Amino acid sequence: MLKKAYERNTRLEGEIRSVLADILRLEVKDPRLADVTVSSIRLSADRSKAQVFFSVIGDEERERIAGDGFHAAAPFMRRRLGQQMRLRVVPALEFLRDTSFAYGDRMERLFDRLSQEGLIPSSDTDSDPTS
Repeated sequence: MLKKAYERNTRLEGEIRSVLADILRLEVKDPRLADVTVSSIRLSADRSKAQVFFSVIGDEERERIAGDGFHAAAPFMRRRLGQQMRLRVVPALEFLRDTSFAYGDRMERLFDRLSQEGLIPSSDTDSDPTS
């Protein structure tokens, strides 16, 4: 039974992400949300809350501006989500910056530095021992 609930939440997260991305792209006219992407959704176990992760290119000021835009657009986006998906309970939306890209970039730079210092093998294809 627990597996079914998990699978349903995973499927709903994908559907909610798709619908919110379309709403953001086609219906929200706030210039603060231009070039902002909905990257993933995390639903609470009871489906009453949804963390909406977004990515934006820019500095912390651009991130803050996008957060303000989402704060203003949240009621509209929640209402449109409920209309389009016909959910029994439309989750409250919490918008959070997706930091996975920055984390991945940081890790990549760290691995490059360790490789340059000779602490780990290089990831270059030229040094592939199978060639």
